[in-house]
Amino acid sequence: MSAESELDVAHYDRPAAAQILARVLADAELEPDRWLPTARWQVEPQLTPMTLAPDSHLAPAQLSYLEAKLRPCPAELVTSATHRVMWQDSDGVLNVAHSGPSALGPIVPVAARETVLVLRRALAAADGVRAAAEVLAAGERATMAATTTDRDPVEILGVGLETTARALVQHAYLADQTPYRSPGEFARGLRDSGLFAVVANTWFWGLQSSTFRRGMIPVALTTLADGTVRYTAESAGMLRAMKDATVAEVLREPDLDEVGLTRQYALLAAGEQPRCLANMSTAVGDRRITLLPGVVNTFVETFVRLLELVEVTGGPDLDEESAMSSPADEVFEVPDMTCSHCTNTVTKVLQSNGITVSEIDLDTKKVVAAFPSADIRERCFDAIRDRGYTVIPSVAS
Repeated sequence: MSAESELDVAHYDRPAAAQILARVLADAELEPDRWLPTARWQVEPQLTPMTLAPDSHLAPAQLSYLEAKLRPCPAELVTSATHRVMWQDSDGVLNVAHSGPSALGPIVPVAARETVLVLRRALAAADGVRAAAEVLAAGERATMAATTTDRDPVEILGVGLETTARALVQHAYLADQTPYRSPGEFARGLRDSGLFAVVANTWFWGLQSSTFRRGMIPVALTTLADGTVRYTAESAGMLRAMKDATVAEVLREPDLDEVGLTRQYALLAAGEQPRCLANMSTAVGDRRITLLPGVVNTFVETFVRLLELVEVTGGPDLDEESAMSSPADEVFEVPDMTCSHCTNTVTKVLQSNGITVSEIDLDTKKVVAAFPSADIRERCFDAIRDRGYTVIPSVAS
């Protein structure tokens, strides 16, 4: 065993990492009201209908991902969005998400994104939180490095805000399976039902972000007598099966881009599955702390406040023919792709920016992808170049 591996084993400790996280963040006062906008403003998103595969309720890219990565999940358990939504947030950044098929509409992804921005600004202004994170002892830093993917407690909270937003947006596709009929009622209903905690503990690493980018959700909901909602028994069992399969696959065939993730799975006790640190109860002084409920409540109430301030107007709804003939559907070349690791890297860079890769060919060095705008295309090309690759755009670009 190498010295580095011995260090990993010595410091890998999920209860200790959860305690460090709780100690740093337990008394965080984010004061989101300070960062809410002072006036209403309008957002006019661009909506593009999803193009479904023949004889299917899913898009071709969704079907491919289902067959490759979501085994043994059946297609009937997956719900697809109806529209891709593109808009510019209050920071001037272009965003891509999805909405539908429920009647809640694009206000959910738009307001969820603004909620993340407000809370990240509040987090950046919480000097006490950053100060507490910066005084971690060397052993505590080693524990965080050996146990978590995101090592800094403040950044872990920031990532938690992003994942809370994604969970809200994806589950909004299922709003018609619930008794909740407005975005605010829906967000509070998910919170009161404990659904955010269920996502944190039962979805395997990567499932949320990868399905979010593709506008799909592999669960179904049922309503209980008290008005709260739960995953159906079939959904809960399928999530457990997919998580088991994914952990086993990562350990069997480690991904070079996920060395830290592989190490963390390998160090789990036999039969143990990774859990969200923020959803683990831990002692801080004379208190028992579980961070996730407070984070979710702050997110949901800030989201509800923003619904009163953000107005989504009727943006252009591109029909299927216009979307398919758009100049954003293009072929470009990455001539220095030489192996499957290269193709995986380029694919992940594009997917992390919300872009679906229709085709990538190692022999011809060609990549086929649909970009919703020139700005997003250039951002993606720059990100690929940052990973050390050459990008040759199509002549039309």
